[in-house]
Formats: sequence, C-alpha cells, structure tokens
Amino acid sequence: MAFCNLPTLVPSSSFPLQFQFNFNRNLIRPRFPTITMATKTDDNDNPTKFVTFLGKGGSGKTFSAVFAAQHYASAGFKTCLVIHSQDPTADYILNSKIGTTPVTCNDNLSAVRLETTKMILEPLSKMKQADARLNLTQGVLEGVVGEELGVLPGMDTIFSALELEKLVGFLRKKTTKSNPKYNFDVIVYDGLSTEETIRLIGATGKSRLYLKYLRLLAEKTDFGRLAGPSLLRLADESLNAGTISSGYNGQLSGEIWDKLEQTLEVSHSHFLIGIS
Repeated sequence: MAFCNLPTLVPSSSFPLQFQFNFNRNLIRPRFPTITMATKTDDNDNPTKFVTFLGKGGSGKTFSAVFAAQHYASAGFKTCLVIHSQDPTADYILNSKIGTTPVTCNDNLSAVRLETTKMILEPLSKMKQADARLNLTQGVLEGVVGEELGVLPGMDTIFSALELEKLVGFLRKKTTKSNPKYNFDVIVYDGLSTEETIRLIGATGKSRLYLKYLRLLAEKTDFGRLAGPSLLRLADESLNAGTISSGYNGQLSGEIWDKLEQTLEVSHSHFLIGIS
C-alpha cells in the first residue's frame, strides 16, 4: 500500500508490468494522495493492480480515476473502473451508461457502478443455496426476500469489499480466471469516502484480532461449541458457492479456525508496498 502525491499512471516497482506515460506534470496537479497496491499470486499469472484516489467531494477524485483508467487501458492493460456513487461524471466522460454489471466502454476499458441494494441480493442467494444443501435454518432463510431488505449503516463498505474481492482476489488465489467477465489487470476504484476506503484496505489486518476473540467465544462457551461449526460451514459454503470447492469439509473446528487465520494473514501480506 502506498500514499503518493502523483497520479497513479506510473505503476510502483512491485507491479511486474512496467510502463511509463510521457505527459506534462505541470498540467496535472492532484490535490489528494493515491493508494496503489497489488496482490501476489503463487502461480505465473500477473497480479491484479488495485488503484484508488483519496479526497473530498469536488476535489476531482472521480475525474482522476477515469483519467487513470483510460491511460491504463490505452497501455494495453485490461482495466475496470469501479464507481461507488451515483455521480454521473464518469458516464459523461466515457460516453457510456454505467450499470451494475461491467460495461465495455472501449478497448481494454470496462466500467461498473456499485449499488448496495443490488449487491445484497447475490450473497443472500448464495446463502440460500448453501442452506438448501446444509438445511441449517430448516427453510427459514429461503423465506427472506432480498428486495425488501434496506441498507443499514456500514453495509456500503462491507458489500463493496465483497465485490472488490471478486475483482482483485484479496483473500484467496485468483479465482476469477474461471469467469472472464471479472478477469482484469487493473482495477481503478472510485470509493465513497477517504476514511471508508482506508478502513477497507486495512480490514484484513485488523480482522485478525476480531477473529481471535470470536474463536475464544466459539471454543469456550456452550453456545459457541454447539453452533460454531455449523455457522462456519454455512459461511464457507456461501463464500465458495459456484467458484471453488470447500476446503473445510470433514475438518475439525480448530482446523477451520486455523485456516481462516491463515487466509487473513496471507491476504494482509499480499498487499505490496510501493511508491509511485
């Protein structure tokens, strides 16, 4: 993760695909820092570059995100601009109607708009599918109507993190190869606010402490010992539905917690530091 005062048009040294744009720096004077990072993979695939801009509303953050996405695309990288607001600025600049599914704007450039009310539906559907196999709620979850659910405080960040996970692969090895629609070299994210974006990026590291206390509750209390394994299996089945097979089937609760801890640790270490 890197904070810098230049636009993210020149990737950091941690990004294996090196390129440089020639432009007049006097014409571009951003008034806010940027954050760049890359997730490492254990195979020969190139990591997905994640770029975001920080700043208050009206500071040109969205314009800079669109500008950076266009330049990454013009350099030959398959780029996706992810917008988490209803601001139509990007639609006007790209001359495209940006919706909740990736829209191709031009060669190598796609754009998608995150809407929390729509993002709630997919995880709920996966939980219903998992519950149908495990029969944990005995049909109660099947009766939940996603369209009736409202957006609570904090949901914007949580569901945007789930969507970015599909695009970048923070928590696991890149599984988007099986779905070309979500296979990109660069993700440029125009988030809601600076504070939420920073918390989102540091979530995997901070979540390890919460996981530690949740494990204590699950192992030291009667309720935890009774319900913990079933809830863990439901969560795992929901997260992995339609992507990769579960790695927790047949494992003891302690092994499941160890694997969750390892997943967060690996995710935290996968954020490479670089300064543009």
